[in-house]
Amino acid sequence: MEPQRLNTIQGWEWIKQGFALFMKAPLWWIVLLMICLIATIGFSSIPVVGEPLVSLLMPVFLVGLMMVCRSLEQGEELELAHLFSGFHRHTTHLVTLGGISLVSQFMIFGLMMLLGGADLVNILMSSQPDPDPEMVMEAISGAGSALMVGAALFSILMMAMQYAPMLVYCNDVAPLRAMQLSFRAFTHNIGPMLVYFTTFMILGFLLVCRHFLGG
Repeated sequence: MEPQRLNTIQGWEWIKQGFALFMKAPLWWIVLLMICLIATIGFSSIPVVGEPLVSLLMPVFLVGLMMVCRSLEQGEELELAHLFSGFHRHTTHLVTLGGISLVSQFMIFGLMMLLGGADLVNILMSSQPDPDPEMVMEAISGAGSALMVGAALFSILMMAMQYAPMLVYCNDVAPLRAMQLSFRAFTHNIGPMLVYFTTFMILGFLLVCRHFLGG
């Protein structure tokens, strides 16, 4: 399997296609996302094992959301069962994918702590919803190289996980191979990816400004 190389403008096309899919069934999307949010909060509230469990199951639920997209794209009737598609096929490989991601996160955090970013890591791994802003800024300023190394490694992990769940589910690709292909697909398409994520950031910033400005 060889990743395609797409034009930079494709990043904007992804935004338009995603919005079109949402507008086909906005109420369904709200319901499905609320179910995912409630499930995430519920699992996270389990002492000790809750948050690791969320990471393990994340690829399973991502597959479910992607299958909802595919059903809408093909004009099929949506069903709640689509959200749980990842529990019906290749579930073990999807959970393994989540496990690799979880272990990778712990390894990155461990490296950041060795590089002097222990305070920042403690804040990031804390379950406290609203940490003290001054404490956060102090931890960031003291992190130094740990922050840059962590950001770079988490970016690589995100690239490797971007398409991996669907490669495992739809193409029966082994987890590590799926992560490798996902990373290659991302690096082959830096242009459209930059357009895609930059557009998301701009839209998010505008929504936040509109919220706080009351308009």
